[in-house]
Amino acid sequence: MKLSATTDHPALSLAGKRRRGLRMKESLPLLLMFIPGVLFYLMFKYAPMGGLVIAFKDYNFTDGILHSPWVGWDNFGNLFRQDQTINIVRNTLMLSGLSIICGFPVPIILAIMLNEARSMWFKRVVQTIVYMPHFFSWVIVGGLIISILSIESGTVNKWIQLAGGEPIAFLYDRFTWIGVFVSSGVWKEMGFSAIIYLAALTSIDPHLYEAANMDGATKWQQIRHVTLPGISTTIVLLLILQLGKVMEIGFDHVFVLQNSLNADVSEVISTYIYRVGLQGGQFSLTTAMGFFESVVGFILVFAANALARRFGHGLF
Repeated sequence: MKLSATTDHPALSLAGKRRRGLRMKESLPLLLMFIPGVLFYLMFKYAPMGGLVIAFKDYNFTDGILHSPWVGWDNFGNLFRQDQTINIVRNTLMLSGLSIICGFPVPIILAIMLNEARSMWFKRVVQTIVYMPHFFSWVIVGGLIISILSIESGTVNKWIQLAGGEPIAFLYDRFTWIGVFVSSGVWKEMGFSAIIYLAALTSIDPHLYEAANMDGATKWQQIRHVTLPGISTTIVLLLILQLGKVMEIGFDHVFVLQNSLNADVSEVISTYIYRVGLQGGQFSLTTAMGFFESVVGFILVFAANALARRFGHGLF
């Protein structure tokens, strides 16, 4: 009874309120910095979700979103009755899958190599060089790729001709185009992703390396048994996020390298929505395609997380 009376004392209650008010005052700058991020997601991520109802309507500008005729699942039926839909989904999965398979290990390898470098100036120079392409627009990168790989005036084809070979249509042949697409994506983003892994590497206890070295472990064995397990949580987290974007391949990357001769492998969901929805005015059909893309990404995220949880690395 005495304890209850003590904890309910008005002076103690007032002191607790003052402490909470002080913590709130100290956290106010952080909360203010948090507000723009919240507003961004509310305005550009959550609010547009209301437009998904267009996928179930025969949308037209006259009636608007609310009063356009309701057609139910007809748009989805019309979408998947088209022969090109299967090809578009296949291209999206293929290009995204190859980008993940080829590009996901590269930042990990790059981060480990930079972490093992002993010269600080060398590490900083290399990190700056590989990080810089992330800030280039795909319009700039696409222009560089076209200039380097074009048949008539491309630098690479000029070297091939000087060596006595025939020019190669890198951007017009379907197989070489896929290689250019995947490799350019890896080159542009590997430096930015490597920074995340470098930050994760700093959390590994240096004494683990010392113990492994005393036990006679080679550098490769240290990487295998100390470094990789130390960043495994970060690797799984980023892999889950990557799998959630399998259907959401970037529009800019594809569009700047796309042409009529490689359209059978370069036409993906994002370019289809632009061409048929924005240019062709079939808003309901392309909204249905976008809705399908989101559902598949949602399922993949939960499936990847369920698999990761079995190994103790789930995201949620």
